[in-house]
Amino acid sequence: MPDTTDVVIVGGGVAGCSTAYYLGLAGIKAIVIEGEGVASQASGYAAGGLNPLQGSGIPGPLGPLAMESFKMHQALSQELLSETGIDYERRIVTQVKIALDESEIPELEETLEIFAKAPGFEAQMMDPAQLHSLEPRLGPSGIRGVCTSGNAGVDSYKYTLALAAGAEKLGATIRSGVVNGLERSGPQVTKVLLNDGEILCGTVVLAMGPWSRMAEPWLGAYIPVDPLKGEILRVQTSGPPLTHDFSGGGSSLYPKPDGLIWCGTTEDWCGFDCQSLDSTRQLLMKRAARLMPGLIHASLALHTACLRPVTPDGLPIIGNPPGCDNVFLATGAGKKGILLSPGFGKSVADLIVNGETQMPVSAFQPGRFSQPASAV
Repeated sequence: MPDTTDVVIVGGGVAGCSTAYYLGLAGIKAIVIEGEGVASQASGYAAGGLNPLQGSGIPGPLGPLAMESFKMHQALSQELLSETGIDYERRIVTQVKIALDESEIPELEETLEIFAKAPGFEAQMMDPAQLHSLEPRLGPSGIRGVCTSGNAGVDSYKYTLALAAGAEKLGATIRSGVVNGLERSGPQVTKVLLNDGEILCGTVVLAMGPWSRMAEPWLGAYIPVDPLKGEILRVQTSGPPLTHDFSGGGSSLYPKPDGLIWCGTTEDWCGFDCQSLDSTRQLLMKRAARLMPGLIHASLALHTACLRPVTPDGLPIIGNPPGCDNVFLATGAGKKGILLSPGFGKSVADLIVNGETQMPVSAFQPGRFSQPASAV
């Protein structure tokens, strides 16, 4: 006999695990289906930055959800630590953006204005002398900088594991498997079809990240999410640890509590190629050394590649696809998946339990995209 559950969540990344957690808080048990393990894709390899003030769609339509999610993270870190014992190292970070030529100064000025206006955030402009006083290992190319404070950072892998563990304590089940399709009765999905069985369910959440298009033939719906590849290096250096994040010249340096520095990142449209390339390693090291020359001597600890889910308008997809009453999409967060995850999970859980949500997600309905004639 097939298993039965209230909700099946397809995808064990941060969106799926967050949805399972918030459903659990509402008293709804879910089965999470994941083929390769929780946080085995982008959710486990993301840099873990929580910046609600900038990025694709911010300021703009994504801003309210980004800020609400950022605020939720503050409480969530203590809740999950208490419930699961997993410390995923949430911390407030200071970031220094550096201009290496005059053309980059307007971006610094924009950052200064955005942070100066936001309650709880601060920013100040810095000249070359102030930059080198702050961090003597910076190279000589920086002509201006802006130092911002108020953002946060987490270990994305441990964070996703904490969500999964929290969901399990609330009754969720994490199950290994591959979904091959959905069985429907009119606008209702009644069954999830796996490679090794079936699950009868009342609701389905598709949190499939860059693999979301696989569900198009299952639903007869258009789900325009494509993979954007990103590669990051983790390096070990001698000397005292960095105390700030730095970015400039196409490089971003993220010092982590374990002493490693993450050097990122790239953006490549190359389908589902997730191979770490030696040419990319060389490029990232060259960029990082331009910002901080001593990094040229750093030893490589790990080189990772992952695929972020990106939509045509750069905004997420949250809600029912047209013609599917009991299916919810939670995908397309791009490079903001870790930040937005509490908002994803809470809004989808609200929609399932109450039929509505107070989270600011109305602009992210799946039906906003015009479906090409050949899409499905």
